Amino acid sequence: MATRKPGTNGTGLYLYGVLAGSAERQYGSCGINGQTVYTISSGPVSAVVSEFSEQKISPQRSHLAAHHEVLRKVMEESTVLPMRFGVIAENTKALRKTLARNIEDLEAEVRRLEGKAEMGLRVAWDLPNIFEHMVNSHPELRMARNRIVGGYTQVTQQEKIELGSLFDRILNEDRERHAERVEAVLSPHCFEIKSNPCRNEKEVINLACLVGRDALAQFENAVIEAAKLFDNNFAFDYNGPWAPHNFVQMELNLLR
Repeated sequence: MATRKPGTNGTGLYLYGVLAGSAERQYGSCGINGQTVYTISSGPVSAVVSEFSEQKISPQRSHLAAHHEVLRKVMEESTVLPMRFGVIAENTKALRKTLARNIEDLEAEVRRLEGKAEMGLRVAWDLPNIFEHMVNSHPELRMARNRIVGGYTQVTQQEKIELGSLFDRILNEDRERHAERVEAVLSPHCFEIKSNPCRNEKEVINLACLVGRDALAQFENAVIEAAKLFDNNFAFDYNGPWAPHNFVQMELNLLR
């Protein structure tokens, strides 16, 4: 795919992340729509970009995959402050202006994340029916279910709602208890741990962990140790390393 000369003022720029240093870098044609990925510097920081002529970008799978692939490639050489998907600067001048305006915050954030990466950990109940599992393991829920099932009158909508609310409360209490057990094992090997919302009923834990890139093996061993605390009804799945999206503490507002 043909590309315009990098840095042309009239060309929109898709922003992947920011890293320390002013040295010019090129990462090949791995960007969105196969565009060349390169850096634009402003003082002591540089933005990782590729050309993009539209004002908005759709979150289709190929675009998301390219966004994460660029960050993965940059991470092989440098600590990168990842940007959220879809940040597009109007042109080079606007991007340099934005970097210059936020230089102190960007430097501080890059330093804070220096040498760190994000690891994900998801734990799920490996069961065919989570409700029946909860009924069998929680007498309070079992008694409430039996009162409804064993009754001689038709179950009302209100009774269904109350049973569902009880199930949700017990489910979330179990999640919190299990998360505390896992985090107690992982915490000594993490700078930070962030708990993200579970994506479905069977998911127990969804953690993002900020880990030293030189301590990834220790983190993986800690996951294995945490898994030993649980029986075969639980499935552990860890992934990474990724750019530390969940731990970026600033929002870069682009200037024109």
